[in-house]
Amino acid sequence: MPTLPDPDDLKDSNVVIYDGQCNFCRGQVNNLRRLDIGGKRLSFISLHDPRVKERYPDLSHDDLMAQMYVIDRDQNRYGGSDAVRFLSRQLPLLWPVMPILHIPGTAGLWRWGYHQIAKRRYKLAGKNCEDGVCKI
Repeated sequence: MPTLPDPDDLKDSNVVIYDGQCNFCRGQVNNLRRLDIGGKRLSFISLHDPRVKERYPDLSHDDLMAQMYVIDRDQNRYGGSDAVRFLSRQLPLLWPVMPILHIPGTAGLWRWGYHQIAKRRYKLAGKNCEDGVCKI
């Protein structure tokens, strides 16, 4: 996978926290990187990076394992499908799907759908472990 923009290099970006050991998640993050035309809106960090615990102590390991998070420029947190909905407003290439994601009354449905995929993410595409060892 190509190198992803790092939060330390893009101080004024929205930070995407994702499961770097999840092949499905890594693929989706790579898609987001490509959708970020100009490469300045988003930076990425794996939830397994020690900087996450230091910078975002309010997000527990269980929270981060349950769903992707986006931390916006104002330090607001968006998790799971709410993060996807937030990103649909930030990335112009996602604007065509934004109206569908924001139909009034559908937030609960999107959260349920996201949760169904998230809890099966390792079954969908496996796990990527450095040196064959995954941290728990």
